[in-house]
Amino acid sequence: MMTKGEKTRQFIIEQSAILLNKQGMAGTAISDIMEVTKMAKGGIYGNFANKEEICREVFDYLMAQLATRIEARLAQEDTWKDKLVALVDFYYDLVLANNNGGCPMLNFGTEADDTDLAMKAKVAAGIKRTQARIEKLVANGIKAGEFTQKARPAEFALKMFTMIEGGILVARVTDNASQMKAVCGILKQEIESFSTRGA
Repeated sequence: MMTKGEKTRQFIIEQSAILLNKQGMAGTAISDIMEVTKMAKGGIYGNFANKEEICREVFDYLMAQLATRIEARLAQEDTWKDKLVALVDFYYDLVLANNNGGCPMLNFGTEADDTDLAMKAKVAAGIKRTQARIEKLVANGIKAGEFTQKARPAEFALKMFTMIEGGILVARVTDNASQMKAVCGILKQEIESFSTRGA
């Protein structure tokens, strides 16, 4: 059971999440957080030392939410190949949704420079976890005999992650998902080329 203080902290995090993901850390003022939470400044600062602490907690919350949604989506598929394709589709759908601010790693990462080392470390850890998820899917596909040995898990994970994040950035900046669609198509072709079916 959460204490009253923990519930209040969680409420502030949840209410601030989409706001911070959309507007960014620098673009979100405490007054904005006060508005979405309907809380006074004293109520906010009674639970968090500063805005930076809220931002770090929000990032963790957004990443946990994203991971839960991804795992639920992948659980719907039976083969490692289908799981990998589903992950590509998941990120494309994330772009099309366009109501949640997009990928938190991209949004917080662009602001997390050497002035906020704690946030920079959090984003870096998120990137490693995301690449590790992709790498594991490919490695498991090889073990299961679904993918050929030419599928290089770490190399493909790096390629897929950077192409997806680049595609998300272009789609959001240009308000056009066509290039993201093309990126996803290229990745799916490569996944298909790994397949042992018909090989």
